[in-house]
Amino acid sequence: MLSYPQIDPVAISLGPLQVHWYGLMYVVGFVAAWWLGCRRAHRIGLTRDDVGDLLFYAALGVVLGGRLGYALFYGLDQWLADPLWIVKVWDGGMSFHGGLLGVLLAALLFARRKNLAFFTLTDFVAPLVPIGLGAGRIGNFINHELPGRVTDLPWGMPFPGYGPEPRHPSSLYEALLEGLVLFVVLWWVSSTPRRRGLVSGLFLLIYGLSRFAVEFVRQPDPQLGFIALGWVTMGMLLSLPMILFGVLLVAWSRRQPMDVRTAPAAD
Repeated sequence: MLSYPQIDPVAISLGPLQVHWYGLMYVVGFVAAWWLGCRRAHRIGLTRDDVGDLLFYAALGVVLGGRLGYALFYGLDQWLADPLWIVKVWDGGMSFHGGLLGVLLAALLFARRKNLAFFTLTDFVAPLVPIGLGAGRIGNFINHELPGRVTDLPWGMPFPGYGPEPRHPSSLYEALLEGLVLFVVLWWVSSTPRRRGLVSGLFLLIYGLSRFAVEFVRQPDPQLGFIALGWVTMGMLLSLPMILFGVLLVAWSRRQPMDVRTAPAAD
């Protein structure tokens, strides 16, 4: 059994102002996405300013979609009882699946503005996302959030506030799979011209499978528990459409032309 690392969730404290590690992880994610995006912006005819505008659209999608998704998927009863609860982002958090829908809507609007094919843009964006996902899961771990289920594996650790039993560090599993592994695969696949939609499909497929698998060792959300069959969680249910659409998109991409606008002229 390992000991849970003693890391103060507050990274910087200046009087009444407190900056949490979780919030800084969002900054890490957006800075990484901007830097990586600028390296490849020329492939689809974008400038550095365009990348900044795209990230602004995406940030709005993440925040608005993530919070609305959490309210709908995980806290509907609480939202109905207190309509103003939805703006209390410190109470309950965000939903990745809601944030994804928000980003897709933002991408659709941006693609129309720049006269880009939607999947050309999402193929460009997909490899920029995993570093932020991984950083966010590390932020969850520092915040003592998303504990795993009890385990007797040697790397199990007791989570603060969840008793002395060792638990899976499920947020670190997600950081590895949804962050590092997903980034390496997508960055490598997108390093050469691919058929339109392939990279986007792989993003949905790999993330969905990773999240679905980790849900088997992650503690169900306490307000929901298991929602079917004594083992199905909300995270699993929301990941199934991602897996399905990922498979369909990869298959659909095989009939699409090579997206020459993503050719690596000077990566």
